[in-house]
Amino acid sequence: MYSAFDLTGHRSLITGGNGGIGMGMAKALLDAGATVSIWGARAEKTAAARDALVDRCGDKSRVHALTCDVGDEAQVEAAMAQTLTAIGGVDSCFANAGVIGHPTRMIDMDLAEFQRVQRVNVEGVFLTCRAAARAMIAQGRGGSLVVTSSTAAVEGAARNSHYGASKGAVASFVRAIAMELARHQIRVNSILPGWIETEMTEGSTQNEKFAQAIMPRIPARRWGQWDDFGGIAVYLASAASSYHTGDQFMIDGGYSKF
Repeated sequence: MYSAFDLTGHRSLITGGNGGIGMGMAKALLDAGATVSIWGARAEKTAAARDALVDRCGDKSRVHALTCDVGDEAQVEAAMAQTLTAIGGVDSCFANAGVIGHPTRMIDMDLAEFQRVQRVNVEGVFLTCRAAARAMIAQGRGGSLVVTSSTAAVEGAARNSHYGASKGAVASFVRAIAMELARHQIRVNSILPGWIETEMTEGSTQNEKFAQAIMPRIPARRWGQWDDFGGIAVYLASAASSYHTGDQFMIDGGYSKF
């Protein structure tokens, strides 16, 4: 194994790590040797994910799980304190938790729906990254912050302007804090997934009419899978990416290039 990808002794936090892309990241980080803490908004789903990850690595001491609403400042601060105690620190943090928007024309959208999406997708990212960055600075070892954005950040998301706005915001946020935190040896990058099969997107990916319209635009000719995000997670957590910051990674089967 290329030694830089060995995450033995590494401590990773993944929000939204109880399913979907976050679960794919958590599995790969575990396989590379890291200890992981997953946060999820739903207690039962988070507990089940923890059990699955323990079964995968065979060592319950390497898997920690908490229920946390990342849009709630007090919950994020409390969860970070508990995580630092449980796994001894944080070397990489994947701010991956998010919600989708209810498809709505902008002119018909009410403020409450717009704010619901921003609360988790923007404010939740800010709160998570702030807490993790403070911990990393205190540790004095540097680290890696990774934010899950979306191809909706760079393409027109018709009837989903609130979601596109949230993902565009965090993509810009990443570039800004990458400049601020570089002096602390903390690198910050974003991942822009395309169409991925998850619980969140099943209403679209399992819709035959939608699939017939979108699939021809994906050069890879398939939906993305959770495990497609394992490699990028290990790279961004590892020493292999120590000089890579302020960037965005398209993981979309070529969708945004076609």
